Amino acid sequence: MRFMIVVRANSDTEAGVMPGPEMFEAMGKFNEQMIDAGIMLAADGLHPSNQGARIIQKGGKPQVIDGPFAETKELIAGYWIIQVKDKGEALSWATRVPGMAEGEYVDLFRVFEAADFAGMVPDAAIAKEEAFRAAHEKPITG
Repeated sequence: MRFMIVVRANSDTEAGVMPGPEMFEAMGKFNEQMIDAGIMLAADGLHPSNQGARIIQKGGKPQVIDGPFAETKELIAGYWIIQVKDKGEALSWATRVPGMAEGEYVDLFRVFEAADFAGMVPDAAIAKEEAFRAAHEKPITG
């Protein structure tokens, strides 16, 4: 099962304030632990919303709105995508995310797998998706 751990933005991340050396070290150690466990598929931090855009469908056409966006609590600052055996294991990793201040939180979402669509889409489409992933994802160990 794949899960996404979402780190929420805050006033510092939206202002472009980079974490201090201690936080970089803590995040590096956390990432190393997940790599060593063979579960980390991806991890990235995101630039502030003033460097992004929002695309809204209006009148049958996409409309682009440049950032920044006012509602910081609705924005994300980074993420990990992990592959684990179940939600319990995903939670055990998500509860160890370093650097969260009092009241801050991360979200954990399960990522859909091709097999989740069995019976809804043709088997050939599921097989094609699974073959693509098998060719492009690293094997999970541990």
